[in-house]
Amino acid sequence: MSNYVSLEQSSQLALDKMSQELRQARGLTDFSPTRLRVLDADNLPVEFFHDAGSRTVMRVAGGATNNYLTDCDSLQFSVYQHTVQSNTFECYNPLYLADARVIQITWVCSRKILGAKANTESVQSARVAFRNRN
Repeated sequence: MSNYVSLEQSSQLALDKMSQELRQARGLTDFSPTRLRVLDADNLPVEFFHDAGSRTVMRVAGGATNNYLTDCDSLQFSVYQHTVQSNTFECYNPLYLADARVIQITWVCSRKILGAKANTESVQSARVAFRNRN
């Protein structure tokens, strides 16, 4: 039980930190399903990416690389406009990066217990809207 609680806490903390930073970002500069590059509130580049080999989510800013999350099996970023499609809660996909206003973050984390992958798994997902657009 404590393994699950520890995994869930570290996953939630990483999502909270990343969400806060993305909300304050000025905009999206590059995107792929496992890599996201934004301009922070000071107009400096910040990058988040998944390193599948080490099962980590990393943050790179100002020449420094920080480990945001460990035990991460998969990470997926999706980008959307802020315009909602009729009769749904889904947003439209942007035609251009400059139109991106919402980032969806989804990751799955798991841990091994005594060398075997256990069914201790944490799934986190959130949609974050840029609040500090130019």
